[in-house]
Amino acid sequence: MHALRLALTDPRFDACAVTGALAVRPGARAALDRAVATAADGAGPYADRLATAVEAAGTAVQRPELGTLVAAVPATTAERDAASAAVAAVDDEAVRLRTAVKSRDGFFTTFFISPYSRYIARWCARRGLTPNQVTTASLITALVAAGCAATGERWGYVAAGVLLLVSFVLDCTDGQLARYSLQYSTMGAWLDATFDRAKEYSFYAGLALGAARNGDDVWALAVGAMVLMTCRHVVDFSFNEANHDATANTSPTAALSDKLDSVGWTVWVRRMIILPIGERWAMIAVLTAATTPRIVFYALLVGCAFGALYTTAGRVLRSLTRKAKRTDRAAQALADLTDSGPLAELQARLLRGRAGTFGSVYVAALGTLLMVGAALYLPFGDRRLIAVAVIYAMTAGHAVAAPLKGALDWLIPPLFRAAEYTTVLVLAVKADVPGALPAAFGLIAAVAYHHYDTVYRIRGGTGAPPHWLVRTIGGHEGRVLLTTVLAAVLVGRETDFPVALAVLAVFVALVVLVESIRFWVSSGAPAVHDEGEPA
Repeated sequence: MHALRLALTDPRFDACAVTGALAVRPGARAALDRAVATAADGAGPYADRLATAVEAAGTAVQRPELGTLVAAVPATTAERDAASAAVAAVDDEAVRLRTAVKSRDGFFTTFFISPYSRYIARWCARRGLTPNQVTTASLITALVAAGCAATGERWGYVAAGVLLLVSFVLDCTDGQLARYSLQYSTMGAWLDATFDRAKEYSFYAGLALGAARNGDDVWALAVGAMVLMTCRHVVDFSFNEANHDATANTSPTAALSDKLDSVGWTVWVRRMIILPIGERWAMIAVLTAATTPRIVFYALLVGCAFGALYTTAGRVLRSLTRKAKRTDRAAQALADLTDSGPLAELQARLLRGRAGTFGSVYVAALGTLLMVGAALYLPFGDRRLIAVAVIYAMTAGHAVAAPLKGALDWLIPPLFRAAEYTTVLVLAVKADVPGALPAAFGLIAAVAYHHYDTVYRIRGGTGAPPHWLVRTIGGHEGRVLLTTVLAAVLVGRETDFPVALAVLAVFVALVVLVESIRFWVSSGAPAVHDEGEPA
């Protein structure tokens, strides 16, 4: 029965088949119509011949891995008896429960959450609950946890730690429920793609508010943790997109990693040291309940910085030693992830055809170092920082003037994210006025949502957000320039700087959220569910 479910009810694929069964969605209907005209005669089950013809017509047909499941069309009594015996030997329910869990997950999730969360998923399925409802419950639980942390009381911290773990259990359950009952949806893709970050960053804000109640200002640490986490995720996304369909995609570093995979314990160690979401949330929950927000952020920054350096270094080595040819699709995905606005586009058009004498990634790195270095060195409101921001915009345009097919060009999006987020953080710290850092937190959170939204649209195969959206919110270089101008204009009235950042944050959030919600509830949004590495 579950083999038929996999073939006939999975909405993620335009065409899906197992032996004896074929299902198509509207996107593959034309290919099916052509297949019907050519697959009337031949050997084997008619559905199998149709599936082959659909594939020959250029439409990909998903053929799920059945494992111990059975799909057969017997031609004789003996074959029927053998197939019936094979079906009877399979525990369908056990297979559904086992495959509800991701094949690759973190140590904490695999051994401390999934052994019982899969049964929660089955309980939800039998009561008609949907993954979206479980996802929403997870978000609400995390927001309540953030509210408890914001009290600044010990009981609040203990309750926050417990509720954060409950939220994570529900977060695992929603994906397992989707896989158990094959309830993938466009809305589910959007919720799953964005709520994890909303939960985690809201908890950071709750910790910062709670610490402030006790006279400890940790907003800079909260913003720093969010910046580090987002940049780390952009490294993951950018590298994966750059090599999604690369050819000759091999390297000695990858070969060493494959060899280490054969030693079981090294797999778990390497998954744990990058502090994926399960380990990270467990650490945050325990430290919140037992220590102070400042210690939580110190541990988070140190652990995530180590994980980011480890993974980035390994990917740089792979990129330098592999002999891979990057495709046009990968180059376009990287260009979309750069989030270049009108200023960078203008510079890129002026340089097009003349760029490439100096590697794109090195130009981006130079611009990032100049921007961050100047923000750190120059006093708040120094007008020279505006000139540096203009130079940064020019380097941003130079970096994307040529197709991003270099070995290290996948580093360009995270470099731009680091430049923008760090500049906002540094200016907010140097303003040294109440409300500047919370306003910077809100601005970076709004922009980060836009960047995550871009990633999940690309993953779903629908491309980046519309270009008018990127232009409306200025692109990364436009926002950097605007922030430096605001600092210079308001240098004599620093108390107005947080207001300006807050207004910019609200504007970006409104524009991005309205368009994002419109897209993800539309019929054109992909019905996907994140099956990738734990972040």
